[in-house]
Amino acid sequence: MSGRQLNGPALRLTVLVGDNDLWHHRPLATEIVHRAHAAGLAGASVFHGVEGFGASRMVHSARLLSMSEDLPVAVVIVDEADRVRAFLPQLAELVGRGLVTVEQVEVIGGRPTVGESGE
Repeated sequence: MSGRQLNGPALRLTVLVGDNDLWHHRPLATEIVHRAHAAGLAGASVFHGVEGFGASRMVHSARLLSMSEDLPVAVVIVDEADRVRAFLPQLAELVGRGLVTVEQVEVIGGRPTVGESGE
């Protein structure tokens, strides 16, 4: 699939999970990114948090003296609304105890993706 430039209205899909969350012995964030890629979504990024808490109410921290593990991880995907919504059933299969949000966004810039730059 050749790249495409994303401009205008879009959806941002954010999946918040723990660093220790796995899908069949593979990091859950990695599985989400690979499935998003296979689904042809415009892009996905993984952000590792340094501190946070969720449903467990336990604060996880990367501070030097903290013994906490399972730091927060955010997988962020931005694409056209229909493409993001079509991906949600796959995500529902993967994410059990994470938090999933979908927000409307406006993509206002960015460089062309692979195949559109003319290079």
